[in-house]
Amino acid sequence: QLQLVESGGGLVQPGGSLRLSCAVSGGTLNDYAIGWFRQAPGKEREGVSRISASGAITKYAASVRGRFTISRDIAKSAVYLQMTSLEPADNGIYYCAADRQSCGSMCLSSGRYDYWGQGTQVTVSS
Repeated sequence: QLQLVESGGGLVQPGGSLRLSCAVSGGTLNDYAIGWFRQAPGKEREGVSRISASGAITKYAASVRGRFTISRDIAKSAVYLQMTSLEPADNGIYYCAADRQSCGSMCLSSGRYDYWGQGTQVTVSS
């Protein structure tokens, strides 16, 4: 059973940066695409970014493109989300999730992901 554990959330001022980590166990990153999602209170879960199982393909939601960067470390079995120029609109619980399938479209749709972490809170506030 694949397990994912997020860390790195916290309180940051607008314009600041955070790096989230997703530790993956019970499987190898080479077999799964990993996505990052977020959910703000009262809102639906939103796909933020994804890195393919090969690591060669990354995708970003329009709202974060140019500010967030997804990466991974195979040796550490971890996926990272570097977030910069944070805004209050980035508030929410951030989740990482694993998808066993490659995607041609709807890559940031939460329904295609099979395994989920418990989430880490990100708060952007002055």
